[in-house]
Amino acid sequence: MSETVLWDYPKSSASYRLRIALNLAHIEYRLEGVDLLTGAHRSAEHLARNPQGLVPVLDIDGHRLTQSLAILEYLDTTRELGLLPSDPFDRAKVTALAHSIAVDLHPVCNLSVMLHATGGKEPGRTDWMKRFIRPGLEAFEALLGDFDQTPFATAAAPSLADICLMPQLYNANRWGVEYGDLSRIKAVEQACSDHNAFKAAHPDLV
Repeated sequence: MSETVLWDYPKSSASYRLRIALNLAHIEYRLEGVDLLTGAHRSAEHLARNPQGLVPVLDIDGHRLTQSLAILEYLDTTRELGLLPSDPFDRAKVTALAHSIAVDLHPVCNLSVMLHATGGKEPGRTDWMKRFIRPGLEAFEALLGDFDQTPFATAAAPSLADICLMPQLYNANRWGVEYGDLSRIKAVEQACSDHNAFKAAHPDLV
């Protein structure tokens, strides 16, 4: 079987999601760093892997895949991770919860967007992040009200929602966004922080 390789930037939310999922699937993989701060993602070498010039890129099962949500779907399907419920309505609710972070919140907090909007200067950088992250987390907290209180966001085991939430909480902490009053999110954060798959994926450990 071909080697699994993840082209990755440790602090990238999208890359962080994949590290969590690969760990949940117990897939051994090799990390190849792509330094976004030095522009390595715009190199000809990386653009040959992904014309969008983004991370992550995953080589697995003889395939090359891009876009974290698409790769998560592939891993969930091929490794039966149970990241989404089988019931169509429940599946749609969990997907909506995950997308509130990955589709709506994450893109505006992307490094390239923030730099273009603020010039990379303070206090503009921090103000930009706080402007979007806190409301996004408040909405996530409200959406959690549709689910019973469980160790994780939507069930007794990690789901797509947890995989999308934890990288965003890492960013919230980086930028000094307060969310201690969001009790459901704090409970989910604790459950994920205690889980080995999430621990091993943390940016400070890769």
